[in-house]
Amino acid sequence: MSSIGRMGGLFRTGTQLLRRGPGRITSRKASGGEPHIVPQYRQYPQLTKNQKFQSELISGAMWFWILWHFWHDPDAVFGHFPWPDASAWTDEELGIPPDDEE
Repeated sequence: MSSIGRMGGLFRTGTQLLRRGPGRITSRKASGGEPHIVPQYRQYPQLTKNQKFQSELISGAMWFWILWHFWHDPDAVFGHFPWPDASAWTDEELGIPPDDEE
């Protein structure tokens, strides 16, 4: 593509931007024939229903996997050791000074 062709595309986009404003230019055809999504400044991306379904499916599968393993293999999270019995610890082990000390 020549530099004149590039300048024409830039000029066309610039005039559309001035006419419509930054939020109005959404897409145009790329050279391959597929729509090219133009990035928009400080606006959320435009998602299709298929993209939203796929994202919810993947996040649902992820949470199922996490909660399944929390329930069926809690040692992976909480450790493979028995919990210590805190009532069997002495005051000295806990760092508590004796009652007669001031």
